[in-house]
Amino acid sequence: MSLFDELRGVVESGGRAVVFTIVAGDEIGAKLLVLEDGTTAGDGPAELAALASDAIRTGRSHVIEHGDATVFADVYGPPPRLLVYGAVDTAEALCRGAKLLGWTTIVADARARFATRERIPSADELLVAWPDEAIATVQPDVGTAIIVLTHDDKFDLPLLKAALESDAFYIGALGSRRNQERRRGLLLESGVQELDLERINGPAGLDIGAESPAETALSMLAEMLAVRVGRPGGALRHATTRIHAEPLAGKK
Repeated sequence: MSLFDELRGVVESGGRAVVFTIVAGDEIGAKLLVLEDGTTAGDGPAELAALASDAIRTGRSHVIEHGDATVFADVYGPPPRLLVYGAVDTAEALCRGAKLLGWTTIVADARARFATRERIPSADELLVAWPDEAIATVQPDVGTAIIVLTHDDKFDLPLLKAALESDAFYIGALGSRRNQERRRGLLLESGVQELDLERINGPAGLDIGAESPAETALSMLAEMLAVRVGRPGGALRHATTRIHAEPLAGKK
């Protein structure tokens, strides 16, 4: 089976993979296909496989300077998914915005009267489920962003704890700074490690002065994009990096 045939099989099955191509260096033109499970194919240097996890996590193709070689990492995978827990107004705004980005959206809530198509028409999927059920159903992976909007400990705490045990590339939580600190303390008491809590973006979103649900959703989606590619999310006119992101992950 050719490298192209193997890649086509991955894409058609909804899997993830990266094709590394040396575009400058001693082995120019050599290619290495690396699947998400670490399986490889091709004539490229086997050492490139170590860069695959970080490359796949970024969700987009990019260039890597690796030793004396320049490598193009061509990343393949399904669209990102957004799991929103809490079927409130901001959930609908998030789904509308994420749809413009080509993302798949899932909204979950244990309250059946909230998780309805009338309230959240833009969601690709609605789940009436408690936090542990929602996480078990969605099975968040490296292409999943999770955000909690409920303002209720009986939902927030188990959802965040389960999210931290997943590979989600973004975990966010709505709420004031005071509430974030209170919730942080409760998570620590429940056994979550302090270092793991750094993965929670709360209050979620970038500082753009958001007020309405639509503005809040824009702020949150922008932060998700920035986190995924390792950008701080500041004004471009103050940035020293390229306008179009080249993920830092995997560079040497």
